[in-house]
Amino acid sequence: MLLRTLLPAVVFILLFVAIVSADELDSILEPISVTERVYYFKGSLDGRTYENQAFNNNLAFVLTNDGVVLIDSGPSRKVAERVEQAIGTVTDMPVRWVINSGSQDHRWLGNHYFAERGAEIIALARTAETQSRFAEQHLARLENVLRDRLAGTRAMPAPEPVEADRHAVELGDVRFELIFAGDAHFPGDVLVHIPDEGTVFAGDVVYLDRMLGLHPWSDIRGWLDSFAVLEALEPEHVIPGHGAAADLDKARAETGDYLQAILDGVIEGLDDWEQLNETVDRLADMPRFRHLVHYEEWHRMNVNRAYLDLESNP
Repeated sequence: MLLRTLLPAVVFILLFVAIVSADELDSILEPISVTERVYYFKGSLDGRTYENQAFNNNLAFVLTNDGVVLIDSGPSRKVAERVEQAIGTVTDMPVRWVINSGSQDHRWLGNHYFAERGAEIIALARTAETQSRFAEQHLARLENVLRDRLAGTRAMPAPEPVEADRHAVELGDVRFELIFAGDAHFPGDVLVHIPDEGTVFAGDVVYLDRMLGLHPWSDIRGWLDSFAVLEALEPEHVIPGHGAAADLDKARAETGDYLQAILDGVIEGLDDWEQLNETVDRLADMPRFRHLVHYEEWHRMNVNRAYLDLESNP
């Protein structure tokens, strides 16, 4: 009798969880128009979760006369399939190319799905090498988060990566430029410039609305070199790796200025022979960046990692 009474409630809860899980990805996969040709999907600002299917980054796609160019392919086969379906709400044209802007898991683990569908995978050799180096680690971490939702995902860097730091390609009537100017969030991060649309897909070179993260493998000086190249391009539209698309001024205020403030502050501490904890404490509060999501979790760690990097690589 008790089981019969509880069964409807259990079924309702399971249905509610399933609906919430589906709805989170549905809301992420609403194409946002930047120009008539350029769209993007705005990932969650939270960390990777089962509910957001580790889709906490931005992807973009561009309409050409000869098909669709997708910039980054998502964190899993299942997400890649859903991305393809979402693109189908805008155009009937197939995804012809996938350009990889970086090496973090959610930027390229959908490559294999699109390659099976006939798309060409395009990446610089620097990017593909880092993908290969981190692949096993990324899949293991995602398996803990996505569990059954990682099924069928295969790590596939670009089969024929480009041995260059700048590479221009054209599909239909749209030109794309892959530009490497320095290792950033991950080694091999690139900018994807779409000059005729006044747009740069900045990947993990730009974080907006949320705090960027410096990892042990990040390079703050290379990151700033990449940001300087972005500034020189003078784009009208910047699609960041995380957060809402914006103009160059906002990109500078929330990424370029932050990186420069960390770099300058840490160099000052090293020049004054400060200990690590003294530099972290001195730079512990930067009020103009406090509005960024995850500031409390990441800011002090960013200072810490920048200090260790610059101390060992003066």
